[in-house]
This record gives sequence, C-alpha cells and structure tokens, in this order.
Amino acid sequence: MLGYDLSRPPDAQDGATVAVLLHGRGSHRGDLQALRPHLPEAWTLVTPQAPHPGHPWGYGPGWAWYKYVAEDRVEEGGLTWSLEALDRFMAGLSGLVGFRPGPVVLGGFSQGGTTSLAYAFTRPGSVAAALNFSGFLPDSPVLPADALGPDATPVFWGHGTRDPNIPHRLADKGRDLLHRSGTPLTVGDYDIGHWIDPSEVADAVAFVEGLVGR
Repeated sequence: MLGYDLSRPPDAQDGATVAVLLHGRGSHRGDLQALRPHLPEAWTLVTPQAPHPGHPWGYGPGWAWYKYVAEDRVEEGGLTWSLEALDRFMAGLSGLVGFRPGPVVLGGFSQGGTTSLAYAFTRPGSVAAALNFSGFLPDSPVLPADALGPDATPVFWGHGTRDPNIPHRLADKGRDLLHRSGTPLTVGDYDIGHWIDPSEVADAVAFVEGLVGR
C-alpha cells in the first residue's frame, strides 16, 4: 500500500468529495497538502506517495511515478507499476478516509498530473474527474488512443505559459489530441513557470463543482 497524508474535516460524512492528489517528480506525499487551504472545507484531501525511489533515476531523495524518457515519453514499466499501485490504493480509499466517498477526483502536479491522466483514461468510470496541473499526456502504449473520446473522464488541464520543465507546447500537443477525440476538456493557462498558482486551483475547484452539480 502506498504511504499517504490525509486531511479531512472532522464532520466528514458519506457522500463528500475526496480529492486524491499526486506529487511531482522527486517530491513526497506531504507536498500537495499545501493546497489544503485552497480547497473547499468540505473536501477531504488524500496525497499518496509514489512507489519508485527517485534517487536511482537522478531525481533526488524524493519519489517518482515513472522514469522520464524525453518530450512526452515515459518508461512504460514504471508507469504501469504505479497505475497498479494506485488501483490498490483507490480500492481501499473508503477505509483510509473513514467514510463512503462521493465524487472522487484524481489529480496531480507535473509527473502526478501525467499519471492522473493515464489512470483516469485507462480506468474509465473510476474517478469523477482528472486534474492535470502542468503534466503532459504520455505518448505510450500504456495509454492507447481508444482510451480517449466523448465518454472519457472529464479533464481540467492547467499549465504555465512560462513553464521551462514541461513546455507549454507539450500542453498544446496533449490538449489537441483530447480535443480531436472529443474528450471532455477544460483548460486554463497561467502566466507562471513550473508551479501551481492559487487561481489555477480555484478554476479546478469550480470545474469539479460544476460537474458535481450536474
């Protein structure tokens, strides 16, 4: 089972929204808990830790969801391992949070965003929405083209226009594939580098609450 950090309101009840957010390359499970103040008080936030040590791949002392190759390509075995670890984690989510979740939202930053897209598209119906903050759509057999389409998981994709790590052109490439396939997609561009802006989180929350409201 993946390690994780959890923050939930003391009065959390069955049916409440749960956000599962995945950290970026070389980071750890506590990183995205920093977004807690920007999420609705009624939401529960769970932040699992990736299964791969980052050090052997040159990512420092933290953890990784896959080994990056180049552009929008990843090492397939590592990503598959992480997706299967997330299967087990998500299957036990109710026990972790202590109530029966309502809408479950899966998202993440950078590698976490890429992994969230791969999970949501290859496990249709498993989550209510995917939130991609500055990740890319992996060009990999792990994510076949027929995983996309009008019935795929709705996506919010936020990206910095000055991102030096995952350039905005990769966002354009991935978004274009989603648009052409008819995948439900909401985008937001922000005058930032490789980080998450509070206004981006606010837009993502509005996107989720709009889905839940429907």
